[in-house]
Amino acid sequence: MGKTRQTKKLVLPTSAEFGLLQILWRIGEGTIDDIVEASGQNPRPNYKTVQTLLRIMERKGQVGHSHQGRAFLFRPLVGRDEVRRLSVRHMLGNYFTGSRAELFMELLSDERITREELRQLENLIRSKREVSERSSTRLK
Repeated sequence: MGKTRQTKKLVLPTSAEFGLLQILWRIGEGTIDDIVEASGQNPRPNYKTVQTLLRIMERKGQVGHSHQGRAFLFRPLVGRDEVRRLSVRHMLGNYFTGSRAELFMELLSDERITREELRQLENLIRSKREVSERSSTRLK
């Protein structure tokens, strides 16, 4: 299932669109009935509402469809990582004036951060630093 969307600029999905993307990422592809069923919500989302959202998402380049008999089979055209990156960039720009350092300081000041999360962050920073140092010595 190739990602062919790249002609449109990715727009951050609304929370409702993100919910549908999460379902599609989990099931891979499906009809509107499949998506409504896979939502696991009680009461189930309205069929017409899901249909309308999928059409909007299709115009935005977030989902695509093919025909399966008379039904449309929808599939995600954007990946989780792509949406995560866009979300972080959006948050950085809107809440942290583009400063990754401010974001990290906020994360580190949260008392709910676990030792394991701290270890993972330390390893990531160490790894990024090593890559940066290697590439800067090659440029000299």
